[in-house]
Amino acid sequence: MRALLGVVGASALLLLMGAAPAAVAADGKGDQDFTIEDSRITESSGLAASHQHPGIYWTHNDQDTGSYLYAVDSSTGKTVARITLAGVGQQRDVEAISIGPDNQIYVGDIGDNDGVSWPYVWIYQLPEPKKLVDQTIRARQYVVKYTDGSRDAESMIVHPKTGRVYIIDKQEDGGHLYEGPAKLSTSGTNVFKPVKPVDLWATDAAFSPDGRHLAVRGYFGGIWYDWNGGDLKKGGRLSVPLGQGESVTYSADGTKLMLGSEGEGSEVVAQDAPGDDGSSDSSSGGGSSAQGGSGDGGGGSGTVKVGALAVAAVVAVVFGFRRLLRPRR
Repeated sequence: MRALLGVVGASALLLLMGAAPAAVAADGKGDQDFTIEDSRITESSGLAASHQHPGIYWTHNDQDTGSYLYAVDSSTGKTVARITLAGVGQQRDVEAISIGPDNQIYVGDIGDNDGVSWPYVWIYQLPEPKKLVDQTIRARQYVVKYTDGSRDAESMIVHPKTGRVYIIDKQEDGGHLYEGPAKLSTSGTNVFKPVKPVDLWATDAAFSPDGRHLAVRGYFGGIWYDWNGGDLKKGGRLSVPLGQGESVTYSADGTKLMLGSEGEGSEVVAQDAPGDDGSSDSSSGGGSSAQGGSGDGGGGSGTVKVGALAVAAVVAVVFGFRRLLRPRR
């Protein structure tokens, strides 16, 4: 099985090298590339820039031995604090993290990709700690359902101005932005409804610090949108680094997109943030048309589309085997 994984993985890498460009290197503005050095972080599935501690990024495993968040120093790649969440049940598939107003951390236990079809998922909320030391913090737990039934999702975002929570479901042919209630409640169920299509097989998303832009990433590329009060307007495409790309966040100053991936010793790559200065890239490749979505208006040859579909098939096999090899609890 491992030999087969190696062969398939190598094939996927070769295909990917021809399908998407490398991410833009950091140029001294905002935060820089770094490697997560903590051996406990083997499946980093979300990333959020700290609001109170410059250069610190919060991450988590999608499955762990407990409910933990890790504060990683981007200057060294080392974990400087591990937070244990109290007051929540046994996590199932934690896929996203975001920081909203008043330094509140939101954690999305929203994954549902093993054919289980959970009738509900959870979001946890806790204050970002003022001191970076190992500690236990009590969190609020919110029950979440969708108006159109259970679904897999890996992207949860909190608007930095309004505090409203959104989820983007994960579908190969493109998903939807789901809007939660204006304020989440610990009593009863919080119902999320689809409000806008997202032309991407989304694995994570992030708001810019000013709330004006939304970046959505997938395995092979990404799209950035003008938020436009929730009436999304497509701004351009994003290139992403190779690998099982599972996370994205803006740097605290908003000048960089930080793109992470799963795996022990995984890298986080800094890329110039898109926006009004035209740094988005509608011609660099790696856009939504390479992900089986409805496209992003960028066009492209039939050869590129066929190649992208081949990449998607190979990578799906790799990820499928990884899921089969993952121990169950």
